[in-house]
Amino acid sequence: MTSICVFCGSRSGAKPAHAAAAVSLGQAIARHGWRLVYGAGDVGLMGEVARAAKIGGATSLGVIPVHLLGREAKRRDPANVVVTEDMHERKKVMFMNSDAVVVLPGGAGSLDEFFEVLTWAQIGLHQKPIFLVDVQGYWQPLLALIDHVIAEGFADAALRSLFKVAPDIQALEASLIRDLG
Repeated sequence: MTSICVFCGSRSGAKPAHAAAAVSLGQAIARHGWRLVYGAGDVGLMGEVARAAKIGGATSLGVIPVHLLGREAKRRDPANVVVTEDMHERKKVMFMNSDAVVVLPGGAGSLDEFFEVLTWAQIGLHQKPIFLVDVQGYWQPLLALIDHVIAEGFADAALRSLFKVAPDIQALEASLIRDLG
């Protein structure tokens, strides 16, 4: 079974389009019979993706560190949840149980998750596809920063080839189908 790791905000964000994209992603995961691998929370965009995937009949694997159990996972299904000791272990377990990584809008945690899997790709630890979903241009400042890092000589231009940018869930879905078969 193909598994999609989704990193995203534990908040909903300021724009309704962010939550709509999360719901659409959950629906797409269910529609294709993929498994959702996510942070096990039922809050923010994370909760939106998980609820939509579950309603659509998708299976899921939630991974949450023990210190976030009370804050993020209030209605979780314990049969499909792995509890880790810390955030680093959470990222590793999520990544190891996935075939592709999708990053929706989010905050510092989502940035940390994106840069960790990007760094792993950069140093040759994996070749899994990584996607940023640029909902209403959300990731444009990040893309400008990455281009700046390259222009300043702190990364090779090949860094940009280690991830793809999808403007919306429809484009992401087409790319996932193409990349994962």
